[in-house]
Amino acid sequence: MSSPNAPFWEEKSLSELTRDEWESLCDGCAKCCLHRLEDEDTGEIYFTNVHCRLLDTDTGRCTDYKNRSTRVSDCVTITLDTLVDPYWLPKTCSYRLLAEGKPLPQWHPLITGDPDSVIGAGMRVCDRTICEDEADNLECHLIDWLE
Repeated sequence: MSSPNAPFWEEKSLSELTRDEWESLCDGCAKCCLHRLEDEDTGEIYFTNVHCRLLDTDTGRCTDYKNRSTRVSDCVTITLDTLVDPYWLPKTCSYRLLAEGKPLPQWHPLITGDPDSVIGAGMRVCDRTICEDEADNLECHLIDWLE
């Protein structure tokens, strides 16, 4: 049983969240904006250091969030349906963690009250990536430093 002062993400299921609560789960790490490759045989996900052209690397947010799915054909909107099997999301993704019944990380802005705590924890990837417009073959950009 949760306490009367428990935060909304501990009180509610993902399906019960308001739109604002849902959106506030995003910590701005920009890991979901990285291109990834999937091994067809094993289903293993390999992240690259190549980010979507709509990513604002100063803020870790999309420059056209409202229209992202129409402007970027392979942009995936995270919904309850996509969280049924969130293996393709980064392991630190709040949506994935909550879908798997795990707590938010201690550096999450909802816990710290500081929107820059994701940077302080070294979780924002923007300073280690390049734009898809400048990248060549994605297989040349595989990374192993993503948590």
